[in-house]
Amino acid sequence: MVKVIASSVRKGNVLELDGHLCSVLSAESFFPGKGTPTTQIDMRRIHDGTKMTQRYKTTEQVERAYVEDRDYTYLYQDGEQYVFMNPETFDQINVDGDVVGDMAPYLQEGMKVSLSVFEEKAVSIELPQRVVVEVAETEPVTKGQTASSSYKPAILVNGVRTAVPPHIGPGVRIVVMTETGAYVERAKD
Repeated sequence: MVKVIASSVRKGNVLELDGHLCSVLSAESFFPGKGTPTTQIDMRRIHDGTKMTQRYKTTEQVERAYVEDRDYTYLYQDGEQYVFMNPETFDQINVDGDVVGDMAPYLQEGMKVSLSVFEEKAVSIELPQRVVVEVAETEPVTKGQTASSSYKPAILVNGVRTAVPPHIGPGVRIVVMTETGAYVERAKD
C-alpha cells in the first residue's frame, strides 16, 4: 500500500479502506472561501459492489492499493462479461460488467484500454479520453437557431444521449469525451 494525499486521487484509482479494496468512481475537491479544503471521493467496494462516499481534508493521507496498470485491447462482450486481450502475451481476461460500468457504451472493438489488475483480477478500467462515435438521430434545426452557442439533443449509435451543434446531423461521426459524453468536435476522418 502507498499513502497519497486525498486531492491526488483520481477516477479509476484503487484505495484500501478498512481492509477492503475500493474502486474510485469520482473524486472532487472543494475549496471554500473559508474553512478547510476537502476532497469527496465516491467509490465502490470491489468484493461486494457497495457504493460509498468519503470526505477527506485535501492534505489527508489515504492508502492507495498496489494494483498493476496494464494495457489491453478490447475484443468483445460475452453476456455480462467483457473480454480483453493483452497485446504482448495474447492472454485474455474477462472483466465483469460492474467494473466496466457506465463506460460500456464507449467500448469499441480493438480499442486500447488500461486495466488495473489486482491478484490477476481486473478491478477498474480506464478508456481513452475521447472516442469517435456516429450520430444516430438528432432533432431538426429550428429556424433562427443558428447561434453557435445553441446545441440540440442527439442520440449516438451506442445509445448515449448528448448535445451537438445545429450543423451536425444523423450519420455524422463526432468526437465525444468518454467521462461525460460531451461533444468535442466533428471527427476528422
